[in-house]
Amino acid sequence: MLIIVACAAALLVGLLAAVRWGGERLDAPPRPATGTHLTGGEVVRRYLWWATVATVAALGAGLFAGVGGRLVMRLLAATSPEARGRITDAGEVVGDISVDGTIGLIVFGGVFAGVLCVVPYLLLRRWLPPGYLGGASFGLLALLLVGTRRDPLRPDNVDFTILGPDWAALLTFAALAVAFGVLMAALAARFGRSLPLLATPLRATDRRTLLRYWPLLVLVALLPLAAIVLVVGVVAVLVGPLLPATDGSGPSRRLVLAGRIALAFVVLVSLPTFVSDVDTILRAS
Repeated sequence: MLIIVACAAALLVGLLAAVRWGGERLDAPPRPATGTHLTGGEVVRRYLWWATVATVAALGAGLFAGVGGRLVMRLLAATSPEARGRITDAGEVVGDISVDGTIGLIVFGGVFAGVLCVVPYLLLRRWLPPGYLGGASFGLLALLLVGTRRDPLRPDNVDFTILGPDWAALLTFAALAVAFGVLMAALAARFGRSLPLLATPLRATDRRTLLRYWPLLVLVALLPLAAIVLVVGVVAVLVGPLLPATDGSGPSRRLVLAGRIALAFVVLVSLPTFVSDVDTILRAS
């Protein structure tokens, strides 16, 4: 019971953060004058800024998804008393709430989802609607494109045959996806607004500013992710100085429109498969 209470408290904190900051916009740091080239040091400063913002958004939204998934599974177990004692797709026993199982669900089902989704969100955010609707749209987009191919809505997941009702699972996971997207957008915007760039040269940065980059220390515990961040950082440092700076006003209206049309096309192409997979889940019950 203590695990469920802790998960519920964490979920509530995440929902409050999503409501509080979900309407904010993520703005990149000001750029140099138009037409000038970024120096290597400038690229490093900006890359570390983006990496820190991405880490906060990924971990925060990922933890939220993990505890939310734990609560959804508990809800489905409570509505399926006849399934008690059976083995789930993850190898856990229905009705047993273990610390190891909860940590595994939070890490592999939540944090990894946040890590995988944060870069696509940062790349697509300007093509999404503003405010809360942007984060919600991204959450649903992630569910549409990935949810039935991996988890939580994979049609061959045996959990749908032993737990139910399936419509409750579909609705709760869809709601969790929406909240996940809103929280990711909220955390990125809120932390980005309060995070200053490192000084030039980097060694001139004061201690207080350096401490705000503490999320990067988390990457030390996630070696594969740290390796990816390092490789991307090296590429950014090498390529960044070759690119001219822009005026910082963001993409043009035509580019935004083109991006939204592309996203709409992806949704239309993916929707039939998603609907078919959901129908398979409902028919299996």
